[in-house]
Amino acid sequence: QVQLVESGGGSVQAGGSLRLSCVVSGSVDRSYSMGWFREAPGKEREGVAVIDTSGRTHYTDSVKGRFSISKDNAKNTLLLQMDSLKPEDTALYYCAAGRYVADHLAKIEYTSWGQGTQVIVNS
Repeated sequence: QVQLVESGGGSVQAGGSLRLSCVVSGSVDRSYSMGWFREAPGKEREGVAVIDTSGRTHYTDSVKGRFSISKDNAKNTLLLQMDSLKPEDTALYYCAAGRYVADHLAKIEYTSWGQGTQVIVNS
């Protein structure tokens, strides 16, 4: 059983920054990939950034160079630093965990989800 609790969302002007955090608890071992997904109104949930079991990071094209995913193992926390935010980044952001993930940004690979944290970017 994996529990994920996100925080750090909010409202920001375009060009601003936010840092999302996800506290991870439960049975998470080295077979898990961890990531951030987002769901905008009227759109499907999409993968944003993932850290795989080898520590490699994967990003969707629209956030490359602006977002950075990392883990603070001492605090069992997954982080997402979001810079140069754009209005199109507005969405509900979810933390997710999945075992033996092959397609890193595919939501179907992830079985544990947090409740989400809202990000609003104003133009």
